[in-house]
Amino acid sequence: MVRVGAIVFIVGAVATLVTVAPLFLGTDPFPTVAYALCMLMGVGFVIAGAGLLRSIAAQRRQARSSVD
Repeated sequence: MVRVGAIVFIVGAVATLVTVAPLFLGTDPFPTVAYALCMLMGVGFVIAGAGLLRSIAAQRRQARSSVD
């Protein structure tokens, strides 16, 4: 899940750079749908965080079972 979250985050980051570029280049801005793709950064961050927490929980369970 962490890798998938990182990929989604990177796609969102690239979309953000592409969406902001017309502001600096003085061209027409992209449609609203392009701005919605920027939300993938947050989604990717949440997915990666959930995967990280899930991995931590699995390692804790494994450590507890090896002690018993």
